[in-house]
Amino acid sequence: MMLSRLSAAVTLLALLFPVAARAGTYGTTPTEQVAQVEVLPGWREGAVHIAALRIRLAPGWKTYWRAPGDAGIPPSFSWKGSRNLAGLRFHWPVPHVFSVNGMRSIGYKGEVILPIYLDAARPDQPIALRGELDMGVCLDICVPVQVRISADIPAQGTHDPRIAAALADRAQTAAEAGLKGASCAVEPISDGLRLTARITLPKQGGSEVVVVETPTPGVWVSDAASLRKGGVLQAVADLVPPEAQPFALDRSSLRFTVIGAGRAVDIQGCTGD
Repeated sequence: MMLSRLSAAVTLLALLFPVAARAGTYGTTPTEQVAQVEVLPGWREGAVHIAALRIRLAPGWKTYWRAPGDAGIPPSFSWKGSRNLAGLRFHWPVPHVFSVNGMRSIGYKGEVILPIYLDAARPDQPIALRGELDMGVCLDICVPVQVRISADIPAQGTHDPRIAAALADRAQTAAEAGLKGASCAVEPISDGLRLTARITLPKQGGSEVVVVETPTPGVWVSDAASLRKGGVLQAVADLVPPEAQPFALDRSSLRFTVIGAGRAVDIQGCTGD
């Protein structure tokens, strides 16, 4: 119930404080004072155009990664109204882990450039990118921000070193990081499942955090409790669906991100334990 009330409040505040996606200094409206968003048009590679959103935050403020943790607000996007756009994919740079009053969130501070791979329906034509971004920005308080996006992406464009740097700032693949294996044990709990993952992986430095994601819409995933025992990193998380009861879980569809000291590892799926 508390999560539902929070979601409703976020939606209401986001509608109260819209801000256009544009460059410029911090403005006078509540959201413009803490966040500015602009589209970097990027360049075309065949039928794929590589662009980015540049998000600049006022000093001390932060925004959130795709899986923001229990204390974060997940970003959401809508691309209704776009033209010559067959699909798109995001590239998420390695995030930071924040801890405030014992609560964990995952995201970015200062400035983040979020690359987007845009699939052009007609590769020789411009892309009219239209849509909305809903995101949370936080300091001592959290302010939901709704950004209206409107950008005309040229058919060719110019290579942008800022986007290239953000593309290079990525999580390692399992093979690159030296993953030896990932297994999962699942047990039912009163309102869902408890997942225990054992990830055989070299140490990533710092206080390692494991983030568990599932592609099933509506499934709430708790912050994972992580513990390293030698070469094995163990993570325990609860998965609760909207109907709040045990459910069938496809272990191969799970996604694990291990975040260490300035780096991360992206792991797809796990085997039965």
